[in-house]
Amino acid sequence: MVNYRLDRVGMEIKREVNEILQKKVRDPRVAAVTITDVEMLGDLSLAKVYYTVMSDLASDNQKAQVGLEKAKGTIKRELGKNLTMYKIPDLTFIKDESIEYGNKIDQMLRDLEKKE
Repeated sequence: MVNYRLDRVGMEIKREVNEILQKKVRDPRVAAVTITDVEMLGDLSLAKVYYTVMSDLASDNQKAQVGLEKAKGTIKRELGKNLTMYKIPDLTFIKDESIEYGNKIDQMLRDLEKKE
């Protein structure tokens, strides 16, 4: 059974974190970061925040991860101000690989069409 509360809280955290990154965090390492998804643990104590970076460079991906880890305190403080939750969940930032995977599949299909 799907827990709709987890989905709603995840969507709200996703929206808020995107807004916080745009307006409150001044770190240039996270300027090109977009939050793509948030998965909540069943007891709402942990949020897995999936992000993507608009750059393909490995160094930019690594810098974004470090920048997000450094900004975690600011993000949690702002979430506490903006959300009406008893306890703000711990945040874990994970690079979202699904976009690159989708691009790779698209490229393989285009290459297959060219061969025919």
